[in-house]
Amino acid sequence: MGTKGKEIVNLDVEKLLELLNKALADEWLAYYQYWVGSEVVKGPMRPSVEKELKEHAEEEFKHAGMLVERIIQLGGTPLLNPKEWFEKTNCDYEVPSDPHTVKLLQQNIKGEQCAIQVYHNILEFIKKGNDPITFNMIRKIMEEEVEHEQDLEDLLDDINTKREL
Repeated sequence: MGTKGKEIVNLDVEKLLELLNKALADEWLAYYQYWVGSEVVKGPMRPSVEKELKEHAEEEFKHAGMLVERIIQLGGTPLLNPKEWFEKTNCDYEVPSDPHTVKLLQQNIKGEQCAIQVYHNILEFIKKGNDPITFNMIRKIMEEEVEHEQDLEDLLDDINTKREL
C-alpha cells in the first residue's frame, strides 16, 4: 500500500492483519464446507438446498479474494498454507458427515452466525481508528453473511413446514 494509504489507517496494522487473516481462514473453510455440502446433500428439498449451498460457496470464495487483496494492500501476507486455516479459524469447520438437508443447513447457519460475529468484531476494532477502505469492505462482507443466514433459515423453515403438513 502507498505511504498515504498506510498513514491514514491510524490503527495497529499488525493486529488488523491478524484479524483479516483469521477471517480469511474462516472464508476458505466456509467455502469448502458449502461446496462439499452441495455435492453430498440428500433429503427434502435437495435441489433447492444444493443450489443455495453452491451460491454461498461462490460468495465465500469472493470474500476470500477481497480479504487477500486488502491484506496485501496493508503490506501483509495472506495465509499461504491451508494447514494454517485450521490453526487460525474463528469459526472452525464442521465436517458434513450427515448429508441430510436439515443437518447441513443447521451446520451452515451456525457458521454464518459465527461469521457475523467475527465481522462485527472487526468493525468494532476498525472504528477505533480510521480505515474506511477496510471498514466498507468488512461491512459489505458482513451484509452478505447476514443474507446467507437468512437464506439458510428460510430454507430450513420451508423444510420444517413441509414436514408438518
